[in-house]
Amino acid sequence: MNYNWNWGVLFEQQYFDWIVSGTLWTLYLSIAASILAFVLGSVIGIMRTLENKVLRFIATTYVEIFRNIPLLVQMFLWYFVFPEVVSTDFGTWLKQDMPNPEFTSAFFCLGTYTASRVAEQVRSGINSISQGISQAGYATGLSTYQLYVNVLLPLAFRIIIPPMTSEFLTVFKNSSLALTIGLLELTARSNMVMDFTFQGFEAYTAATVIYVTITLIVTLLMQRVEDKTQIPGFIAKR
Repeated sequence: MNYNWNWGVLFEQQYFDWIVSGTLWTLYLSIAASILAFVLGSVIGIMRTLENKVLRFIATTYVEIFRNIPLLVQMFLWYFVFPEVVSTDFGTWLKQDMPNPEFTSAFFCLGTYTASRVAEQVRSGINSISQGISQAGYATGLSTYQLYVNVLLPLAFRIIIPPMTSEFLTVFKNSSLALTIGLLELTARSNMVMDFTFQGFEAYTAATVIYVTITLIVTLLMQRVEDKTQIPGFIAKR
């Protein structure tokens, strides 16, 4: 194998700074998108379990649209198409004057896409709770709002911790697609290191180690949360 190994290139100031910067942008994007996905996905998931047919239809339509369009296509739609179909002034602001348009577009795209998946987790968590619990809540005089806030959601969120962990890990991996619209996150910075040094193996190995480290930390933290919030009969002990 005729390859000039040079691991030291990763610690040269310029390239080291690029890797650190890319890692930080990956973390910013992933955390922000995860928060949006959790909040929006929870609302959509709740709507899918309500008796109101209109709200259920709206929520189901959202899930089917966002879940079934490839994320890369959605990234292009948010960044390249959406500014062209709104008013000229607003479109110009989106493309030129909005602070960090690449990050903002990636944030909304990744957040709304993941929200459609989170919504299904929330819906399944609520539906897995026995109807007897809901009936008992109504029998004690709770309103639908009180039933969800005080009974169903606290149970559902604890039940779905394992699948939600998987969804949020996917956010970190999917954040790499933001390079296609110009966000200099970790994968994009690794590409830059390779282009400038021709040390592709070292650059992508560093990115791989960072991605694996982040996901392992998240996994361990969520396992800790799961252990602390287990509900006997709902979540089996490992």
